[in-house]
Amino acid sequence: MADPNQAQKSLDIGTGTGLLALMLAQRFANLAVTAVDYDVSAFHCAYHNVTRSRFVDQIQVQHTDINTYHSPPLWPHIVCNPPYFTSGVSSKNKQRAVARHTDTLSHADLVHCLARLLTPTGCADLILPIKEAEALIEQAAEYGLYLRRHVLVTPSPNKSPSRLLFTLSPTTGTLRSDTITVRDEHGDYTQAFAALTRAFYLKLP
Repeated sequence: MADPNQAQKSLDIGTGTGLLALMLAQRFANLAVTAVDYDVSAFHCAYHNVTRSRFVDQIQVQHTDINTYHSPPLWPHIVCNPPYFTSGVSSKNKQRAVARHTDTLSHADLVHCLARLLTPTGCADLILPIKEAEALIEQAAEYGLYLRRHVLVTPSPNKSPSRLLFTLSPTTGTLRSDTITVRDEHGDYTQAFAALTRAFYLKLP
């Protein structure tokens, strides 16, 4: 659902395996993507995946700390699947803990980075659990970043929303709101979810 609009370049913060960067490159042939990660193992994994893909000329992978990252000029589009959890028990696996918890990149730090790196008309697309997303959106407003898109993700019709896809921008405007349900009452992917993800799932016809 990430939408760079007319942007010619995009920054993927905390790229991990490089998945989001690769998906952006697949969707937008003229988009140059820079994918960064603090964790050296994640960097090597993303680099391995990117260099063995047909999108290698579109994506640059960098091992860097986003908190100290400077890359003038600013970015018109940023995408991030941030660490989800601000509390609770961390994984015993250090790499998994770094990826899933905010020990190395707090949501406050992330908001500060977005405010620092976005162009005045740029946008950032993120995904978080509902509670964490709402808290980050409140923090973002303090930095002059405003909610522009709000998409609730529901696992099935009889379950409450579990994730929030949202867009932040330094510019104000009409808020676009929507809901997407992943599976129907029979456990099959809904038509809306299948249409959104078909290009990435081999199991979808």
